Amino acid sequence: MEKADGQAVRLRKRSRGGRPPGFDQARYKKRNTVERAINSLQQSRAVATRYDRRGYVFLGTAATAALLAWLRS
Repeated sequence: MEKADGQAVRLRKRSRGGRPPGFDQARYKKRNTVERAINSLQQSRAVATRYDRRGYVFLGTAATAALLAWLRS
């Protein structure tokens, strides 16, 4: 729980005030899961560098990396 005056200070500072006072732990947990999934896909060098000229080739590379990550888990 946070003190009301701390919330008021952050609201006054707006975007410079750090995390918002209405911090939703469940939403943050879901966001963290998505960020970890994207980072695990970027472990594949082909996905991280993206030298493919065509979009469908990159999509296939990303799908293959996702499939390999799913099979490893």
